[in-house]
Amino acid sequence: MVPLRIYRHLIPQLAAAARSPSAPKVAASASCAPRPISPLPALAMAAYGTGACADSKLLFRQLFEKESSTYTYLLADVGDPEKPAVLIDPVDRTVDRDLNLIKELGLKLIYAMNTHVHADHVTGTGLIKTKLPGAKSVISKASGAKADHSVEHGDKIYFGKLFLEVRATPGHTAGCVTYVTGDSPDQPSPRMAFTGDALIIRACGRTDFQGGSSDQLYQSVHSQRFSLYRRIPCFILPMTTKVSR
Repeated sequence: MVPLRIYRHLIPQLAAAARSPSAPKVAASASCAPRPISPLPALAMAAYGTGACADSKLLFRQLFEKESSTYTYLLADVGDPEKPAVLIDPVDRTVDRDLNLIKELGLKLIYAMNTHVHADHVTGTGLIKTKLPGAKSVISKASGAKADHSVEHGDKIYFGKLFLEVRATPGHTAGCVTYVTGDSPDQPSPRMAFTGDALIIRACGRTDFQGGSSDQLYQSVHSQRFSLYRRIPCFILPMTTKVSR
């Protein structure tokens, strides 16, 4: 996955190549249907190094639940002896898969986190807590949902030496938040923003229920998300491939 701002430099080059006489011709019978969206292979098995703190490293896994087209994200500080981990937007159907992976990787799950209250699937946080009593649930205070930790804009969620910054991004629902990797030199680079359903692949989440607001969503996307990759390289990581959420 390439930071969005990089495409601005590629588009003129691609257009020039298409106009070139030597450019390959497309057969008239070739299908022009869009290709299905698949998980992000370049990131799915990545381990990110950090800046000044060489012994800290972010392990990253992108997981997929096909029935609700939901992405779940696993992050861990593998530089810490206990390998503390967080799981973002788990789904109840795939809890066993996620916990098996965590066990295989030798991680210690400390937080099961949600970006918002989901309407299209049941979160896996409750089931995770029954299977791993030490794990704590996290959701925004504005969501009105119950959790072990209710977070607000500006809070930091630490796992080992790494942390996620909470950004309030209402609009899809009143309680949506985006979790962003830290901005200090000892944190992973490039940064990553986990946007939930508010900003999804090729679209944004619906705003006609759960306290949604199109005006709020516009402000959230432009002020809290687009501002990230205007300044620095940043990966935007949605929770879903679906447009109508």
